Amino acid sequence: MSKTEAFANRLRKNAKHWDKWARRQGLSCYRLYDRDLPDFPLAIDRYAQHLHLQEYETAWEADDAEYAAWREICFDVTGAVLDVPRERIHFKQRRRQRGVAQYEKTGHSGEDFVVEEQGLKFWVNLDAYLDTGLFLDHRTTRKLVGERATGTRVLNLFAYTGSFTVYAAAGGATSSVTVDMSNTYQEWSRRNFLLNDLDLDHHRLVRADVFQFLAEAREHGDRYDLIVMDPPSFSNSKKMQGVLDVQRDHVELIEGCLHLLAPGGELFFSNNRRGFKLDEAALAGHAIRNISRQTVPEDFSNKQIHQCWIVKGR
Repeated sequence: MSKTEAFANRLRKNAKHWDKWARRQGLSCYRLYDRDLPDFPLAIDRYAQHLHLQEYETAWEADDAEYAAWREICFDVTGAVLDVPRERIHFKQRRRQRGVAQYEKTGHSGEDFVVEEQGLKFWVNLDAYLDTGLFLDHRTTRKLVGERATGTRVLNLFAYTGSFTVYAAAGGATSSVTVDMSNTYQEWSRRNFLLNDLDLDHHRLVRADVFQFLAEAREHGDRYDLIVMDPPSFSNSKKMQGVLDVQRDHVELIEGCLHLLAPGGELFFSNNRRGFKLDEAALAGHAIRNISRQTVPEDFSNKQIHQCWIVKGR
């Protein structure tokens, strides 16, 4: 059996299983293939009628012609096996990103379209940015947040396109604040709220640097029952006062959130930095529970794709 045939067979087998699984879960976006075979180091996600292919870095050495031929095989096999036309297959080269590179535009406008996830709807775009508008690996975490949100005041920091807050609002949060520095992503969040018929009178979108927001909220005496914080690994955005390094800065960020938590409240803290280590000594005295294993969805074979903790307020 050739390497191409092995890839086609694996993809066909995966699709048969995960397509049925996704229908039962109420999902139109999910992972079909996660670097299963070394000759095809791809993550392949279905987003409704589209496919999102991400090629990950390897130690391969190939000239331009060899690489172009391999890339065509990826298009041909995925399109044929999954019955998706070429124009709906979106291919990206995924590299380890620093700074704000993961959020930068690709130079392509792409098409905005709607996907469904566990009864909610979200706008995505598979071309305009490296990321799509919805981090699929946090699907289970979003559900947990939604289930805990009834009757709560919710704060979502580094909110990206607001999916955590949409879950919280749909789950019955009495109010929420969604904080991100980007006008683009705040507008994306607004569209996601409207798409789900959620009342923006009770769910505010705030464009701000998170460090500044935390300091000012503490001065004002603001309190929240549920806080979600999923910062990027690094950020050197010009809109920030400094450079964010989640390994260096996570204690300050967590402490800043804990000052805003109402008694008995909860902070969901997560990130996807490789090799990240929570500074347990600096956070001694706080009730912290690692829920990483429970929050990585079944369709992700990479169980280290993110880490997640719940920190309880005092």
